[in-house]
Amino acid sequence: MSTAAATPARTGVVLADLLPTSRVRDVALVVGGAALTGLAAQIAVPVPHSPVPVTGQTFAALLVGTTLGAGRGFLALALYALAGAAGVPWFAGGASGAGSVSFGYVLGMLLAATVVGALARRGGDRKVWRTAGTVVLGQAIIYAVGVPYLALATGMSASAALAAGLTPFLIGDVLKAALAMGLLPSAWKLAGK
Repeated sequence: MSTAAATPARTGVVLADLLPTSRVRDVALVVGGAALTGLAAQIAVPVPHSPVPVTGQTFAALLVGTTLGAGRGFLALALYALAGAAGVPWFAGGASGAGSVSFGYVLGMLLAATVVGALARRGGDRKVWRTAGTVVLGQAIIYAVGVPYLALATGMSASAALAAGLTPFLIGDVLKAALAMGLLPSAWKLAGK
């Protein structure tokens, strides 16, 4: 890849593309993205009256998507979801399996990582407010899949699922968006291309 093709001002490039190109790099990034998400999921704080804990995995999934791009982000979160469903204990709090009431959030993270990765290729992670929009959209996608899954898995009504699976997490999501608004554009500035 030429130096001009890797400049941050040019769309179609994500942060991971600034590294030398190779298949080994791509495999390492995908495995690393899955592992980062699994590690972040171990930061789990129970929420009163909710079967879903506050975790770092949603932030990690959005970070993986924006830094790796849609394709590698999808593969990283697919690896995370498939390995966790197969028994690797790296879902929230060391859980595994597809039977969890919060598995819908994992599926939502897979879709969100893909979407935010596509937006990052279009410059959605380079400026503070564009990053905010990208991350908020990703969070909305996670909830759009996770909350209905929670309702179906538990038999909760839609309003109960929203109260247990969305409302308690909104303040944390604002903080995660603010963190991303600082981290991602700063990483582009540090790259200095």
